[in-house]
Amino acid sequence: MKANLKGLVLAGLTSSATLFAGTAHAVEIEYWQYFFGARVDAMDQLIENFEAANPDINVTMTHFPYADYRTKVAAAIPAGEGPDVVQLFYGWLNDYVEAELIQPLPSDTFPVAQIDADFFPMVQAMKDGDNYWALPTAVRSLALFYNTRLFAAAGIDGPPATLDELMETAAALTQRDGAGNLTTVGLTAGMTAQDHHWWREVLVRQFGGEPYVDDYRTVNYNTEAGVAALDFYTNMFLNEDAVTSIGFMDEPQAAFKAGLAGMHIDGSFRIGSLADIRGLEWGVAELPAGMDGVQSNYSSYWVNAITTKAEGAKYDAAVLFMAYLTSDEAMQIWLDVVGELPAKPSVGMTEENANDDVFGPFIRGLAYANTTKFVNESAQRQVLVEMVERVQLLDMDPAESLAIAAEAEQKILDEYYAE
Repeated sequence: MKANLKGLVLAGLTSSATLFAGTAHAVEIEYWQYFFGARVDAMDQLIENFEAANPDINVTMTHFPYADYRTKVAAAIPAGEGPDVVQLFYGWLNDYVEAELIQPLPSDTFPVAQIDADFFPMVQAMKDGDNYWALPTAVRSLALFYNTRLFAAAGIDGPPATLDELMETAAALTQRDGAGNLTTVGLTAGMTAQDHHWWREVLVRQFGGEPYVDDYRTVNYNTEAGVAALDFYTNMFLNEDAVTSIGFMDEPQAAFKAGLAGMHIDGSFRIGSLADIRGLEWGVAELPAGMDGVQSNYSSYWVNAITTKAEGAKYDAAVLFMAYLTSDEAMQIWLDVVGELPAKPSVGMTEENANDDVFGPFIRGLAYANTTKFVNESAQRQVLVEMVERVQLLDMDPAESLAIAAEAEQKILDEYYAE
């Protein structure tokens, strides 16, 4: 199947390359993304394939640490420098459009009706009228990673299927030294990682609530369901039988990678880095179901877009490159190398991928996932970080802290939409 896909895509791109047949020198375009080892490896492969099919186009990849990435992009493009094609988080789209850093994709190459039909529905957040602004190669969901060696040592047969089982399993996996200090946590915790998504789009819904209404313009988690979800989350590390600790080994993924965490909730993008750790034995399961068997998940994605810097021949080359990055072949390569899920059901929902022991739980989770429409992802995440810190560090009542968080996040939304 992969060989056939590759042949079709490369043939199509080769014919498209005749646009540049009369060019004396190769057209050079630049691609930027943030640094993540598996992502860089995958893009190296995609660039190699694309250049083989388009010998008159050279693509140079530049990457930066995540913390510096947005600043670098924002400074380079207005100065006429930097990327012609850029990767950005879906929650940043409004900022990039308003700052005139990107331009809409041409509707003749990326017809709206076809994209609507071919991609998972969550991608439609990138659409505005008759154009898409950006498109992903892959999408993400959450799942439960678990340490099979620790499970076997504790006599646990398999991963938990419900939230009650999650806490029972976490308790059985938790280890302490003679002084009572945690040496192995049953489940990692940390709102700065993926837990803010788990709490917002999964736990709140599983306790009977809906985190937002009015197309994510109105905060709706300051309810009994929101309080119950926050109680559940904070009880993991605040009660006398705590199964975890926020800040254990600084960040959740580090504890799991070190074999000192029994379970860890994370995105599909983590697969590639975990696979490279010698001696770490792990499996993946769908997120535990909540009350009455309610399943929920969070989905997100990084997209690629053509910047306002790209003009003339560079623009034409950027369009061709974008077409390849959103092809079936590119999506399968991204899945194999990075572990992020194909953005098209035609690739993701094949029998082989959907039933894969590692990819399958993430892919199946897309069927009941929700995508938060952020206006300022970092600021909205920080609201939830501080919500938990007030309970953890100030011993504030969870309901009071939740109310403060809801008010603060609503202010962020109101100020954005007022503009």
